[in-house]
Amino acid sequence: MAKKQTMDHAQLLVLSLLAGEDMYGYQMIVELARRSDHTFEMKEGTLYPVLHGLERDGAVEAYQQEAPTGRMRKYYRLTRRGAAVLREEAAAWQTYSGAVNAVLQACPGLDPA
Repeated sequence: MAKKQTMDHAQLLVLSLLAGEDMYGYQMIVELARRSDHTFEMKEGTLYPVLHGLERDGAVEAYQQEAPTGRMRKYYRLTRRGAAVLREEAAAWQTYSGAVNAVLQACPGLDPA
């Protein structure tokens, strides 16, 4: 089920990664896996379409920068619009997850988490 959840919430996850710092694609994949204790392992085939959509919508912008190895990398940064979208999506997620937790807490036989 974690795979489906990653797909459903990929935009929120990507925006949250970029809220802290500019990142390149592979860095986002590694960081998401690290922060989620490998619950979310986003593939490039999921990440890049999400990034391109966010870029089209003005939520992120891309720029090229030379890496320490001398190779050029494409970094992404959150825009003001992206920060607003992140706030909206995070609030919606909090409401949703709170409602799910309320239902689960009332379920006999489940330990409340």
